[in-house]
Amino acid sequence: MSNIHPTAILSDQVTIADDVRVGPYAVIEGEVQLGNGTIIDHHATIKGKTVIGSKCRIYPYALVGTDPQDLKYQEGMSELIIGNHTVIREYATISRGTEHGGGSTRIGSHNFIMAYSHIAHDCKFGDHIILSNGATFGGHSEVEDYAIIGGLSAIHQFCRIGAYSFIGGTSGVSQDIPPYVLANGNHTRLYGLNSEGLKRHDFSKDTIKTINKAFRILFRTTGLPLAKAIERVENEVENIPEVAHMINFIKQSKRGVCRRK
Repeated sequence: MSNIHPTAILSDQVTIADDVRVGPYAVIEGEVQLGNGTIIDHHATIKGKTVIGSKCRIYPYALVGTDPQDLKYQEGMSELIIGNHTVIREYATISRGTEHGGGSTRIGSHNFIMAYSHIAHDCKFGDHIILSNGATFGGHSEVEDYAIIGGLSAIHQFCRIGAYSFIGGTSGVSQDIPPYVLANGNHTRLYGLNSEGLKRHDFSKDTIKTINKAFRILFRTTGLPLAKAIERVENEVENIPEVAHMINFIKQSKRGVCRRK
């Protein structure tokens, strides 16, 4: 049975599953759905057409499902969908989507969104992502699984962050960050492979070695255009899934890919 504090304000449209807890002075309004076991702490605000999965935790003063910060937004199709086991810490803000951007902001499962972070309209996040304090994402950004974003970093709209990548604090990201890499700076540059992160996630030594070989051809070969570097990787490096993913990520880039230091 749900536990709703008497001072919390919930609209008639809100749908709450079993074992949901809503703390004092929380405000939940609109077509909000809260999954089983989710906890909404005091003074948190959830608005609009927002779906939050099971076992999530929304900390005090977080603003979830607020209107997009987009001058073109005219109250059209707009939703936010959050998966299971995602934690949203104090003062973090997450906007719903916009009609011209697909209408939906989507956050996967097992993500940790630290205090003061901002996820703008129409962003698409995978699973097991960590946003450190104050990380800020422009609209339409995409983040793949297991990426880590350092504190006070700013990611330009439409940028993509690859899987298992690590972006250092106070970085300014204006181009796509490939999977499996370390990146830092303003503007961001690549510093190497995220070898330690890959080891922690049980990538084998042979897999890391193969990814690193591809990385060095792509980003450490002086004077080699990226298109030619991709050809070399396809001809010279074993086509394991991780290398294929890195190559496909680069080929699909629309903003260009961040390069070497």
